Amino acid sequence: MSSYSSLPPGWYPAPGRPGQLRWWDGHVWADAHQARAFPARTGVRPLLRSGASVYNWAIWLVALLPLASVLLALAWKPTLSYRTVVSGGRSIRMLELGSVFTPVYFLLLLAGLVAYMLCLWSAYVDWKKLTAEGVVRPFPWAWAFLTPALYVIGRSLVVRKVARPLGLAPIWAVLATAALAVIVAAIKAAEMFPAAANAIPA
Repeated sequence: MSSYSSLPPGWYPAPGRPGQLRWWDGHVWADAHQARAFPARTGVRPLLRSGASVYNWAIWLVALLPLASVLLALAWKPTLSYRTVVSGGRSIRMLELGSVFTPVYFLLLLAGLVAYMLCLWSAYVDWKKLTAEGVVRPFPWAWAFLTPALYVIGRSLVVRKVARPLGLAPIWAVLATAALAVIVAAIKAAEMFPAAANAIPA
């Protein structure tokens, strides 16, 4: 009970009784019959015990794995080539699509798919770990199917409620990754735009 001694009164996972909640008045636990009555209430998440682990390798993998695809994009340096097509008596330069779809391009697509699948698996692992730590109704991991960032945000907000001031660090990691992705996209666009503009017929 020493781990609860510094916590304010509230509902917490009952010691030695997985899946049950029990009232802690700041000094002692309430009677056992109150522990059985509480789960019927809805919309309430008890605070986690002191020292509960709200961060784990799985949530960091979900938050940071997209960074691998961003960094790989820096290695994609297509050499644009063109061919001349005569149409209506006019010669038009057209971009050869094969010069864009390089092996690195397809490696980027594959890396994105692998990263997505790993994020789904990591979100599920993280959800299981939070449940084991005593988080009541952790954010559903299946939201990661829409986008892993959505799971990170929802998960972090739930953890913030039960483990304040902890919980929001993965959101900052996702935002940093997104910002880096925008920067990389801008760099690649700046590199390719002048060459691509040459394909526009005069």
